[in-house]
Amino acid sequence: MGEKEIRFTPRELDIMGVLWARGPSTVAEVQAALEDELAYNTVLTMLRILEGKGHVSRSPEGRAHRYKAEVERDAAGESALERVTERLFGGSPEKLLVHLVDSELDPDELRRMRDLLDRRLREMEDEE
Repeated sequence: MGEKEIRFTPRELDIMGVLWARGPSTVAEVQAALEDELAYNTVLTMLRILEGKGHVSRSPEGRAHRYKAEVERDAAGESALERVTERLFGGSPEKLLVHLVDSELDPDELRRMRDLLDRRLREMEDEE
């Protein structure tokens, strides 16, 4: 799986979610897009922390700055999934899948999961 572990606090993840969804955004745009009402200075502080960690970059735009995600959503998701798999399922992807399958999924979701597994198996067999 991923090389570098990527970690976000819940608030950082909220902000990253806005940047992933909207693309490069100003502090005011991020603030407006967040579900929770946060003060402008709080959003600015969080973006600066994320910048310090190398997760976002900024470029000047008039008197403001536009912040851009430097971490791909997929990379963050892969890193988080690795941690969950390791900590909650003893490092076993199979146990994670069993948990997902045993959860309250509707038949269409289960069929899509089955189709994904079938497609991945065919790809692996073609690689052999």
